[in-house]
This record gives sequence, structure tokens and C-alpha cells, in this order.
Amino acid sequence: MNDTSTFTHLSDGDQPRMVDISGKTTTKRIAVAEARVALGPELAKQLRETGSTKKGPVFQTAVIAGIQAAKRTSDWVPMCHPLALSGVDVDIQLEGEHACIQTTVRTIGPTGVEMEALTAASAAALTLYDMCKSITKGMVIESVRLLEKRGGKSGDYQAGS
Repeated sequence: MNDTSTFTHLSDGDQPRMVDISGKTTTKRIAVAEARVALGPELAKQLRETGSTKKGPVFQTAVIAGIQAAKRTSDWVPMCHPLALSGVDVDIQLEGEHACIQTTVRTIGPTGVEMEALTAASAAALTLYDMCKSITKGMVIESVRLLEKRGGKSGDYQAGS
């Protein structure tokens, strides 16, 4: 038998469950995540010069995908609660031969938005890949990680470098 204080998404009978957050305090919550995509020299040059491929504007499309994904996280991640998000920002910068995607998600509610920020970064990276695969299929989504979390009972979190 699992200790339900350790495995919050399992019932006493070891069945999956969505945690009841109805008793939690509503607070302002913010999460920041990032994804890094290695593009290769040819694609990095093209995106720096035009920002587009034959499919259209790469970064703008990836930003929209990130925002949509944040709003639909509970459809992707089974135990996530559907949340009313206060704001979603997706920023994409070229750093050498990498696309660096940073997402910031905000809400005022009883549970955090880490999964929404991570999902937004992931969807933006996948969309970037989809928009650019005609140029190179050698792109690598190298990482997706939480950078920062603020608010809630567990306190703040800041990732190390």
C-alpha cells in the first residue's frame, strides 16, 4: 500500500485520482520555463535573416502554439487541473545556433502553473521543429525545464544555472 501523503495522485486503494484543491488558498502564482532547440548553422542563418520558412513565420506560429498549449495543459497531462490563466508570455530568441524559448504563465488560484509553463515551452519547441523540418530534420530539442516558480504553499523555486 502506498503512503498517500507521498503519492498524492493515488487513492488509499492505489487508484489514480485528481487531487482535491478546493481547500487550498488562492494566491498569485507564476512559473517560468524554457526549451532550447539546436537548429544547425543553415537554419539558424535563415531564421536570423528572414524569420520564416515556406510554411510561414516560424516564431510567431510557435508563440501562438505555446499560448494555446498553456491553456490546454489539462487536456495533455491527466492529473492537471484546468486553470483560468491570467497571462501567458512566450519569448523566442536566437542565441548562436540555438532557439531559446522562454514561457511565463500567471494565474491567481489554488494550484501552481508549472505544468502550463512547461507545456507551453514544449509545444513552442515542437511547432518550431514542424515549421522548419523541410530545411533540416537534424534539429534537437535539447532541454525543457522549469526555471522559476513563485507562490503557493511550497514556496518559491529558482533553478540553478
